[in-house]
Amino acid sequence: MGAGAGAGAGAGVGGGVFLADCRARLAFDLLANTWNSVVLWALRDAPERPGELRARIGGISAKVLTETLRRLEFNGLVERRSYPQVPPRVEYALTPLGRTLLPSLEALGEWGFRHGDAVLEAQDRALERG
Repeated sequence: MGAGAGAGAGAGVGGGVFLADCRARLAFDLLANTWNSVVLWALRDAPERPGELRARIGGISAKVLTETLRRLEFNGLVERRSYPQVPPRVEYALTPLGRTLLPSLEALGEWGFRHGDAVLEAQDRALERG
């Protein structure tokens, strides 16, 4: 085990410091991109084709959706399934690892629902102050 791996593995949530190789920081980095969480949540019920997924999400370009799906696939959270038919069909589904994030995403969404107005009010006050 390298020096960095041992130092970061226990730091963070329990240690109070989020080092570069900390596993908690890795999770925060994954969820820092808005579209990662949105796409994961949109795939929670069933696999979807990119066009269906884009329509369901709304406000995401085809390019950004493709980049997001590739990033999530790279991190083992989503799998790409291609079917040899005419026309070709591709769909994306959560992996078992991706499914482990759903309770955390749901909790974050509930927090936003409960506290979103307070955050928006704070933003308005900050803008008024200049």
